[in-house]
Amino acid sequence: MKMLINQSDIRSFNEDGVVILRGVFSEWIETLIKGAERHIENPSERALTHHHEKYKGQFLEDFCNWRAIPEYSDFIFNSSLALIASSLMKSKSAQFFHDHFFYKETNSGVPTPWHQDMPYYCVSGQQTVSFWLPLESREKSVSLKLLAGSHQLNKEIRPTSWASNESFYEDSEAFMDLPDIKEFTTKEWKTEPGDVVAFNFKTIHGANANIANTISRTLSFRLLGDDAVYKQRPGRTSPSFPGINQKNGERLREDWFPTLVSR
Repeated sequence: MKMLINQSDIRSFNEDGVVILRGVFSEWIETLIKGAERHIENPSERALTHHHEKYKGQFLEDFCNWRAIPEYSDFIFNSSLALIASSLMKSKSAQFFHDHFFYKETNSGVPTPWHQDMPYYCVSGQQTVSFWLPLESREKSVSLKLLAGSHQLNKEIRPTSWASNESFYEDSEAFMDLPDIKEFTTKEWKTEPGDVVAFNFKTIHGANANIANTISRTLSFRLLGDDAVYKQRPGRTSPSFPGINQKNGERLREDWFPTLVSR
């Protein structure tokens, strides 16, 4: 573990809400590419497709496929993912939440808007981490963009539907509008396969559209720490977990969300 991340990485993650880790998953890229290819050919019923009227390519995203795609499961249970997560979160445990696949075809032209992940989820807590793992080289112009320190805002950002820009839930005092992004330092990096950007669920982030003549495949793996618990939202979450049958404040059920590390 000492060779993969250090105290500077942990400090950056907790202070900025984001850190880049170079080459930590290089040995897993071939496996994950095989899984991604399988995924593109067989998306789940949860898959969403986005289009831009001026571009030919599509933007596909899909959730919660780790049980169906053995390469994803192999990575989740047998890589250093959970150990890195627990160290970054300063948590004794690391519980798997879900996977998220992004596939942008050439010239898809659909950007990922600025948002926080947390308001879309059925969880709350400070100890959370999302791993953004591109499967090919990525120029900074089409890489992930994140606002350093935005995970420390007092309220969550009002979630919206990416397709319609309408509020995801009924307006509530619990949410705030997106702040002026110029008030934050934007973190973005050129990446190579094996690099990963790790960030807190509350860190505001987005990505530019893929208008290049190359495909873009990215996997995200989300994990929870000691203080993360179930939270009932005022509507359908994304991803949704029908039949989860949990109450506010409970630890997420182990049969759906396995604990990968407990120290």
